[in-house]
Amino acid sequence: MNDGSRSVGADAPVQRGSSSLRQQGYWWHRARSDLLDVVMRPHLGTPRRTLDVGSADAPSVGWMRGEQQHVSLDLLPEGLVPGQGVCGSATELPFADATFDVVSAFDVVEHCADDARAIAELARVLVPGGRMLLSVPAYQWAWSDHDVQAGHHRRYTRAQLVDLVEEGGMRVARATYAFTGVFPLFVAERLRRRLSPPPAGDTRLPQVSPRVDRVLMGLCAADARLLQRRDLPYGSSVLLAAVKPAGATRA
Repeated sequence: MNDGSRSVGADAPVQRGSSSLRQQGYWWHRARSDLLDVVMRPHLGTPRRTLDVGSADAPSVGWMRGEQQHVSLDLLPEGLVPGQGVCGSATELPFADATFDVVSAFDVVEHCADDARAIAELARVLVPGGRMLLSVPAYQWAWSDHDVQAGHHRRYTRAQLVDLVEEGGMRVARATYAFTGVFPLFVAERLRRRLSPPPAGDTRLPQVSPRVDRVLMGLCAADARLLQRRDLPYGSSVLLAAVKPAGATRA
């Protein structure tokens, strides 16, 4: 999801919406869905209402769907199924206080110039005891032209995301890195981008062969098995689940 604000230091064009809209089925999106399922499903519970903010990546949250009322929100209509979603911004959610039992925002907060406001809005629409599910890209040192083109404002360490969420009045239940198995390849790809940047305006994701796709998915499957038992110490993404204190009425 892109909240419409410009990335810091960005002179390059910013792509409109998530790359998943243009490259559906890309290995990273499929792997992220599996990793989110493993980490987040235990915190989903049996909600009456759920909200997914930044629904351009809706294929990543199929595991959230159930009997509950599910609302999808994105700034761009392209990211929504016609008649099944709401256009809106993460920093100005068009919902009343304490509307949802679970709110998710996967790779959304980094697009918001005021990330604290985004967290406050996500917390505001949660009922007391509700759960906030987040993912963000990791490590500012990994910043590249990809972040600029994607409309990011920053990348996070696990500690930074925990601090941001706790300062928003939430209690963190779990925070872990992910994409650990493919991390050496991620680092190598970021170094390559710095040494040989792609042409300006080229927003394509790195293409992989079917064989490499299988290897990458296998490494991420190993991550998923480990995440069933413990947190991972590093990776290219941070996944976090938090709870709104039962006595809270607003963030």
